[in-house]
Amino acid sequence: MATSHESSGNSSRSRSRSDQQCQVMCYHGEIAPLREVKYNGPTYGKKFYGCSYWPRTCGYFKWADEVHEIRDLQMRLLEKDTEIAELEMEKGFLEDKIKRLKETKLILDDVVKELSIENSEIREGLYAAKADKRLLLGLALSRVFFLLYVLIK
Repeated sequence: MATSHESSGNSSRSRSRSDQQCQVMCYHGEIAPLREVKYNGPTYGKKFYGCSYWPRTCGYFKWADEVHEIRDLQMRLLEKDTEIAELEMEKGFLEDKIKRLKETKLILDDVVKELSIENSEIREGLYAAKADKRLLLGLALSRVFFLLYVLIK
């Protein structure tokens, strides 16, 4: 029996927590109690929130289903605001990444220019070396032909 009493106490505590989360405040800043229409008519039995100081009221009145719709919309708005904040944070990270990539690109562009200049210098050196080899080959062949000419005569 003690166990069932404890569990019922826990459930009432959890209900009071959920009630606190769903509290509606009137214009006085007081909790507006949930009431029910008691007179006969088209709204009989419908629930509403009204000022706790009724009949000396601040004029606060909301149908309970409207409050729940407003809360649903507020929750959706909060979710969208959270999503926007996350996307803005991701955008900031991506902008930082783009900035770093642009800086890296500039560095790599400089390296490519240096390598291009070095490549051109190496090619010029190779062309000069080929020309020197041709010149030496030409001189060697001319000496051979000169020696052959001298020996033949």
